[in-house]
Amino acid sequence: MNSSVIGFPRVGKLRELKFASEKYFKQEISTEELEQVAKGLREMHWNLQQAAGISHIPSNDFSYYDNVLDLTVLLNALPENYRQLGLSERDTYFAAARGYQGVAGDAKALAMKKWFNTNYHYLVPELSDNTEIKLVGDKPFVEYEEAKAIGVLTKPVLIGGFTFLKLAKYKGSKTINDFADQVADAYIAILDRFNEQGVEWVQFDEPSLVTDLTQEDVALFTALYEKVLAHKGNVKVLLQTYFGDIRDSYEEVVGLDFDGIGLDFIEGKQTVELLERYGFPADKTLFAGVLNGKNIWKSDYKKVITLVNGLKKHSNDIVISTSCSLLHVPYTLENETSLPEEVSQYFAFAKERLQEIKELTELIGTSGSGYEEQAAYLANQKVFSADRVYEDKHVQASVASLTERDFVRNVPRQKRRAIQKEKLQLGLLPTTTIGSFPQTREVKQNRSKYRKGAISKAEYDENIKGFIKECIDLQEELGLDVLVHGESERNDMVEFFGENLAGYVFTEKAWVQSYGTRCVKPPIIFGDIRRENPITVFYSEYAQSLSDKPVKGMLTGPVTILNWSFPREDISLREMAFQIGLAIREEVLDLEEAGIKIIQIDEAALKEKLPIRREEWASEYLDWAIPAFRLCHSGVRPETQVHTHMCYSEFEEIVKDIDNMDADVISFEASRSKLTIIDALKANQFETEVGPGVYDIHSPRVPSVEEMVAVLKNALTKIDEENLWINPDCGLKTRGIKETRESLANLVAAAQIIKDAVSV
Repeated sequence: MNSSVIGFPRVGKLRELKFASEKYFKQEISTEELEQVAKGLREMHWNLQQAAGISHIPSNDFSYYDNVLDLTVLLNALPENYRQLGLSERDTYFAAARGYQGVAGDAKALAMKKWFNTNYHYLVPELSDNTEIKLVGDKPFVEYEEAKAIGVLTKPVLIGGFTFLKLAKYKGSKTINDFADQVADAYIAILDRFNEQGVEWVQFDEPSLVTDLTQEDVALFTALYEKVLAHKGNVKVLLQTYFGDIRDSYEEVVGLDFDGIGLDFIEGKQTVELLERYGFPADKTLFAGVLNGKNIWKSDYKKVITLVNGLKKHSNDIVISTSCSLLHVPYTLENETSLPEEVSQYFAFAKERLQEIKELTELIGTSGSGYEEQAAYLANQKVFSADRVYEDKHVQASVASLTERDFVRNVPRQKRRAIQKEKLQLGLLPTTTIGSFPQTREVKQNRSKYRKGAISKAEYDENIKGFIKECIDLQEELGLDVLVHGESERNDMVEFFGENLAGYVFTEKAWVQSYGTRCVKPPIIFGDIRRENPITVFYSEYAQSLSDKPVKGMLTGPVTILNWSFPREDISLREMAFQIGLAIREEVLDLEEAGIKIIQIDEAALKEKLPIRREEWASEYLDWAIPAFRLCHSGVRPETQVHTHMCYSEFEEIVKDIDNMDADVISFEASRSKLTIIDALKANQFETEVGPGVYDIHSPRVPSVEEMVAVLKNALTKIDEENLWINPDCGLKTRGIKETRESLANLVAAAQIIKDAVSV
């Protein structure tokens, strides 16, 4: 039996790509040195997969920043303003990814959004009326030859034309259908090049097929591929789907001239049912996504083998595959020296998933039922027969005893608003930041020394107090209205809380790419969750003692903590969310008792696990996600102002649900999406006070005062001045001190101009 991997992590075993890229941004290494690091990583990943016996090894899954951006460049679809900067090819690419501000000009970065239901972010293509889509680049072809040169034959991987068109933003009068023929012609040219190279298989990723499709969408997909596949030549074309099932287009997909079809049997709820109902063509290869590409728990060989054997009645040609790219899991367990064996035995990261694929292909290839006596199978089943769950009966009972009253604040929002305005005396258009301030070298060194035992907890905290004072002093100097303590004690907004909750286990180097050079290290939920001690009260109380202005208590909400962790698979997401919600509720009440008047409970990832299918939104997610947030703050007094924050997702379709979270103030990422969400807020008569981010913190460029004044004037056409807050679009953790100071100074200046105008 053959095997396939949809994609492999690209940042490297120890984040080599991240560090090389950041050195390049600082002009500490050359383009050639950056490319040498990248080439070494690609070769390492190809060799790993070849050693594991993977039959269909991907190439072109590597990216310096984002695969959607790679495709945008390949198809000549990069907006003209980036090309007009006159930069090198590599720097033009990074200008689109990160923004640019320098002697060549000024350009904002492309909009960034979540990649379907993951924590990965992609850069949104922008197609204008003068965009001419055509093949202009050579990246997929060069990387195929690069692999071939070291003796590895690969299947080049590209995001498919349909998904590209569905993800793109259209900035002129032309619509998706106006670009379809150009896209088809570009993909024909791509196949022509692959034919010239003698490529056997090419993989076109079409995750948009698992979304809700209209008849027009299906017609567009069908017409696009009818044209493309008519010119495939000798290349075998694999249509790869993931993150769900293709119920809206299955019949059309199997009717087209694809040589292979990749289906998701992990998240695809109806995938097996579709095979049962419609069958699978005998002339096509079924690439069966039966190993989870998004979670880190070992695969249960018994279940996988049973599933694959069941699929044999539908296809005689099955390839075992991951359910999606392994981009979404850490690189390897080999880096984890602190995890005890009784914990790590349950995990499989990307490299270990390759070993699972190798063992499963060998076991399934065993005739009859002989696999049950094989050592690999017996070792796997021994793990699954063990009892791994850390149970907490008290926590379970607390969740079971929750009633409707636990999710409701006693005083309605409008009445709370009047009380809070009287107590806080902030005036119109208050300025604030989202929470984190730059993690300087000194901040990171303090954390590293403490973790290594070089300094005591008392010394560590004394240093943190110094960082907090610097942060408060800076904000006072800048003239912000509502301050934050800067979060210098936190490595990550989720990992930090996980480290202070029972039921979690942690890794040392299990990094996962979130976007570009930003990597996160998700904690792992291993058992029932409970707060053991106060987490943030000490730091928040100290910060508030330094200023007469309100300093926000900063927490991460239960849905985000859950969504940015690797969850258990033996209990429901609802159960885990409520367990975390009870823990955060305790922290909220302790902060209030300590005199913190404003408490922000971030739900940056609220939409992340929203089911891709709209019909499942309410019954399978929002019915517990919104209550989990309300559980955190329902017990506070009316004068305590509750904030939340969300970023880098399309929230327009769930605006009413967000309003039902019953926060007092919400800040959105809105700068890269050009504040489009404020139209939805107005249309839905949004009641919560709102801070639509006025500049993009994920870019190093410093926005001008005039730029932010224009943004605020636009916001005031849709949001009443009584309800508008002024803030950046996200936390400042990844930025430098100099650019942070300059950007916030401009923000305060812009805010004052607007305040003066509205007070006239």
